[in-house]
Amino acid sequence: MIFEALDRVGAKADRLMLYPQGWIVPTDNGSTSPYQSKLLARARDAYGVTLQPITVQTFVRGEPTWEDSFTKLLAFNQTAYKRVVVLDSDATVRKAMDELFFLPAAPIAMPRAYWMEQLFLSSQMLVVTPSREEWGRVEAVMREKEDSGFDMDILNALYNDSCTVIPHRGYTLLSGEFRGDDHKAYLGSDEAWDPMRALEEARFVHFSDWPRPKPWLRASEEIVEDMVPKCTDSTQGPDCMSRDIWLDLYEDFADRRERICGQRYDEG
Repeated sequence: MIFEALDRVGAKADRLMLYPQGWIVPTDNGSTSPYQSKLLARARDAYGVTLQPITVQTFVRGEPTWEDSFTKLLAFNQTAYKRVVVLDSDATVRKAMDELFFLPAAPIAMPRAYWMEQLFLSSQMLVVTPSREEWGRVEAVMREKEDSGFDMDILNALYNDSCTVIPHRGYTLLSGEFRGDDHKAYLGSDEAWDPMRALEEARFVHFSDWPRPKPWLRASEEIVEDMVPKCTDSTQGPDCMSRDIWLDLYEDFADRRERICGQRYDEG
């Protein structure tokens, strides 16, 4: 879905997918191929994606939702490329972001986790300069420390004081921002919150509404009802813009997943 969006918005960079080495890549998208194999073939054939088999980096530490998140750190080892932009899959790409490849030289660039009180880097978007040296540093922390946390913790431990910072506004907007009452951290000022303007300027919207599950999982009506943004009063009557945008983000993801991947939600 990320590659379909990049293709649709006209992104020019090469596209690379790391996939579990046990998956079979068919020569065509035949009806007898397993589901994941059909998707690999479609990524390759429809969106020009280079497919690279890898060993999934799995560590069981706390919440199982993120136990495979270390896999994204393999970006540091993609030395066939001068620079790699890594985008989390639980997101919607709204605009091309090829300009990120032209940031000043640095081992890594990341946005700040603007929603946190302390200064912390967010790993939902990475701009990595692959090298054997940096991969060695990352791998050492990843494998040697049982309490090293998840990918975001490792990257902060290594690069919090030296990372090139990508502006979060415009590049990484949380879906949960539409549920909040205080938007100063995202806006960076006291300007009035305009949910439609925030959406229109966003290049990348990351789904983050825990305990609502990832957008490829069906949320119960109770969770949606409990978490949906509330309408506010205005001089023109009820203002439900934040509510409508939040609901539309999830509906759009499900619609595109059904169209591109052939199923709306994972079941079970």
